[in-house]
Amino acid sequence: MKKITVLLLCSVLGGLTLMAQPGRIIAIKKTNPLPPSKVDFDAYDSLAGEVKQYRKDRLISLAQFRDFAKEPNTVILDTRSAEMYKRKHVKGAIHLNFSDFTQENLRRLIPSADTRILIYCNNNFDNDPVVFATKSFTPRAKDKSKPITLALNIPTFINLYGYGYKNVYELADLVSVFNPFILFEGTDVALPAAKKKTTVQAANTKTRQ
Repeated sequence: MKKITVLLLCSVLGGLTLMAQPGRIIAIKKTNPLPPSKVDFDAYDSLAGEVKQYRKDRLISLAQFRDFAKEPNTVILDTRSAEMYKRKHVKGAIHLNFSDFTQENLRRLIPSADTRILIYCNNNFDNDPVVFATKSFTPRAKDKSKPITLALNIPTFINLYGYGYKNVYELADLVSVFNPFILFEGTDVALPAAKKKTTVQAANTKTRQ
């Protein structure tokens, strides 16, 4: 019986060209036609560590938040979804969805990196589980892991800092949406009775015309 050795080009799996031989597979050449993604976990982790220390002195009370908001060269930035922003946001806040953060978009909205930026998120407000739903993970009864909050403020702060906006202050309090010291705007915000009456009258007049 003749002994025949056959080398067979098998396939290219995950960029690795393989040669098959009886009883073994030999790697011949490794190829990678695509470049790596633009994701650097270690660099982001390092940035987050830097921001963690920096942020400690920039957590402010509602009273300080209100005072800062009245001063020049200051903006309130809402980075929630466009839908939730339209429904209810802190009065005077400007909007840029966190997923739309780019250097160009931020420069267009906030040209000067020296601008004081006040940030808040869902986890700053209570008593509105729809528009300001708390971002958190609650483990199941049999799960031994601990609950964890997943507030948008943290990645917002980190990314603003990373894009060069370091004059950032974060609301540190949990505030009821019924607190009289915080005002909201949006389609879900009830109009005061007098203003609502005027608005309805104006609408009726326009309809008759």
